[in-house]
Amino acid sequence: MNEINTEALAEKVMHWCDQLAAISSHPENISRFYLTPEHKRCNELVAQWMQDAGMETWVDAAGNLCGRYDGKNPCAKTLILASHLDSIPNAGAYDGILGVLVAIAVVEQFYQNDITLPYAIDIIGFGDEEGTRFGSTLLGSRAVAGTWNPEWWELKDRNGISLKQAFIDFGLDPDNIQSAARNPDDLLAYLEVHIEQGPVLENENLALGIVTAIAGARRFSIDIEGYAGHAGTVPMPMRKDALVGAALGVVLVENIAKEFDVVATVGKIECGPGAVNVIPGHATFTIDIRSGDDQLRDQAFAKIQHELDMICLNRNLVARWSEIHNAPAVVCADWIQALQASVLRDMNLHPYTLMSGAGHDAMAMADICDVAMYFVRCKGGVSHHPDESVTVDDVALAIDALSNTLQKLAQ
Repeated sequence: MNEINTEALAEKVMHWCDQLAAISSHPENISRFYLTPEHKRCNELVAQWMQDAGMETWVDAAGNLCGRYDGKNPCAKTLILASHLDSIPNAGAYDGILGVLVAIAVVEQFYQNDITLPYAIDIIGFGDEEGTRFGSTLLGSRAVAGTWNPEWWELKDRNGISLKQAFIDFGLDPDNIQSAARNPDDLLAYLEVHIEQGPVLENENLALGIVTAIAGARRFSIDIEGYAGHAGTVPMPMRKDALVGAALGVVLVENIAKEFDVVATVGKIECGPGAVNVIPGHATFTIDIRSGDDQLRDQAFAKIQHELDMICLNRNLVARWSEIHNAPAVVCADWIQALQASVLRDMNLHPYTLMSGAGHDAMAMADICDVAMYFVRCKGGVSHHPDESVTVDDVALAIDALSNTLQKLAQ
């Protein structure tokens, strides 16, 4: 493999990213959503790149683009390399798609050099990870994992089109959805390359990282009831100010998250009646709390809930808690992490490990096979934003790391 110009392949991947960035429902930004004409155009273009890399391609029953590079042994298991091809509105150019394209570049290396591994490689470009159009995330990988929920058929987009109708309009048969599911007995593992979406690797001056776990997230909406009153006539000790209770809760969330070494965010807060001269009688805020350790996350949340309830009790307020999301953490397979660490050491790179605070398709695939991830450094840790940026040199290292991992796995 020494004669391969990995930097040229990395340049090609960056050019591919630029080409996909032009496939958008909006003329001035990247907006590419599930089961839209843009999704279909994206699948067609990436399928051509897969075919040029010696792969057989097809679109599965969930609209995911699939490509296969056969192994030496037709009875051997399959390694899945995947990420997503959809985006959020006004997205960056690398979230999700970089992982699909790096995988294609690696297979192109093998194909050009007549290298066949003992196992088959399937590359999947999942059609929906972000959940932008229908509000439920990981639809593509859930279908492949065989965990599709029939209730999703009734989900509707902002134009009132149901998910079921969108399938039909895309040329898919909703009754055939189960055929997208993979048999766990046929799978070797799942490996995903993804931009970090955070600042840790850049802060450590490292191009690549090994993901140890994907954080489990819980989300809550908290309604605090107080009593509205005149801002000029109600003495301070007699007030039941719901917004003050919520504000103390915000500080509480931050302090307890630091104490337990988890991440927690209050991303939304509202109060009413909302007049400058009225004491707020009602406030609502949200909490998003995450950790790679579900037990630690839940302990932190229990303390937040207890202490906020005590604050409300002392201030004659009432807090009502509603859980609106709960996803368990996913731990990456130790044996693949050890393989990744060995590869990075062989490349004279530090095998740095870190947790993913963001969700990924690997979370869904963990239901049917061992999973692992490589993170690639991104400038400023910026993601879900047009300013997403990666370097050619880092992409070249990602190609080398993935190629070496697959060959070491073959041994």
